[in-house]
Amino acid sequence: MNFFKRAWLSMKARKGRSVLQLIIFTVVCVLILSGFTIQSAADKASELAREQLGGTVTLTVDQEKQMAAMKEEAANSDSSSTDSKPKFQSNPIDVSDANELASLDHVKNYNYYSSTQALASGFDPIESSGDTSSSSDDSSSSNQTGGPGGGNGGPQMVDADLSISGLLDSATSTDFDAGTSKLTSGVAITANDKDKNVAMVEENLAEQNDWKVGDSFTVTSSDGNTKVTLKIVGIYKTTDSGSDMAQNFSFLNPYNKVYVPYTVANTIKGSDYKDTVDSAVYTMDDAANISAFEKEAKKVDGIDWDTFKLDANDTLYQQMIGPINSVASFSKNVVYIVSIAGALILGLLVMMQVRDRKYEMGVLLAIGEKRGKLIAQFFVEILIVALVSFGLAAASSHYVAQLAGNQLLAQQNSSTTSESTTSENRGLGGGGPGGPGGFAGSVSNLTKNTEQIKELNIQVTLEDMLKMGGIGIGIAFISVLLPAALVLRMNPKTILTKQE
Repeated sequence: MNFFKRAWLSMKARKGRSVLQLIIFTVVCVLILSGFTIQSAADKASELAREQLGGTVTLTVDQEKQMAAMKEEAANSDSSSTDSKPKFQSNPIDVSDANELASLDHVKNYNYYSSTQALASGFDPIESSGDTSSSSDDSSSSNQTGGPGGGNGGPQMVDADLSISGLLDSATSTDFDAGTSKLTSGVAITANDKDKNVAMVEENLAEQNDWKVGDSFTVTSSDGNTKVTLKIVGIYKTTDSGSDMAQNFSFLNPYNKVYVPYTVANTIKGSDYKDTVDSAVYTMDDAANISAFEKEAKKVDGIDWDTFKLDANDTLYQQMIGPINSVASFSKNVVYIVSIAGALILGLLVMMQVRDRKYEMGVLLAIGEKRGKLIAQFFVEILIVALVSFGLAAASSHYVAQLAGNQLLAQQNSSTTSESTTSENRGLGGGGPGGPGGFAGSVSNLTKNTEQIKELNIQVTLEDMLKMGGIGIGIAFISVLLPAALVLRMNPKTILTKQE
């Protein structure tokens, strides 16, 4: 009788033990296959998120180096002299340099930002309750202060009514890309509007002044020297609640933010700012290419890297894939733990079975059966169980993986949201380049409005099945080989004489 037939008859004679092995092996295979499918789904979701979001790299002034230089200058100067006290210097970025970086590889799109403040001329801004400034032309000359309302023209500035946010393309700017601001009528500002006196205004400001698309209004620079008439090409709605300071300064009120081409913002700021920007933001085609872009950018000799720096911001990407990576890591650990535990449990069961069948093995060995065929018989028995388990696992692991993966992802998303809220409450992610209404002030809004990946697209692939099958067969082989070897190393006489 060949060992295949003996294996089948043995399984029929020991149905209870075979069913127990089947249950254990099926659970092991389901968990292993679920782990692999969750990993595959997480990898695909991570890749998709990376391609969709990319990452941003910001060219801006290196304020840390500037501060260090100021401290060194202060230490070498006469501290009693007021005129010798060091001050932050305005270091705008040349548009030509920003364009050179925009032409590098991996740049999906880019935007330029130039921000300032201005006074309303002939219309009413949305007033803040604690703001005592006046926007009239007559009072502007006497309403000078060095407070937060100051612009970029000098140490003493008049209080401002409006935040002027200059940009290259409003649709890809942080506020609109994040959904904090949404165009409700008219058109967006694009690169084609460069050098045009056009503007986008918030709908509450438009309603207060009975404006509609096509109307015009005039703003005055903070130093009172420049007036610019702007044509409204778009009206938007914002959900930004603003900062606490908005109660005291009208220009910080999000309803008073006016979007214009960056060239218009430069005109309001003064002739020194022509063909410059405060910051340039480059969106990568893939967040994984940030380092490659930075490496190539540092080779651009026209930029003074002692004054400027590149800030890599992949907050959105990390926020989105953080929970996914945690789930993938957990599923990988599950595969390891289940594989080891499954091998141990099945090994113990087979060992018990082998010990109970020592007499059978002794008789077979005594009549001339080879030891290899006895081990092959045990392996065939467990392999038949394994093959049935593979089929059951393939049919059920999709549902198990979908349920477990989504629950784990929901928990990780909840944890990430809580950490983000805690960071915001601590005041992290505040203002940055561009000042009020600039780019960096909107990063937290962009992060906050990013839609998290809430579900994994679980699909059982042939590759996952093959990996599960390989591990399953390995578990079966190990669980048979070790206990059988302990018994079969003895000769038939010893086995039979020790049988009680």
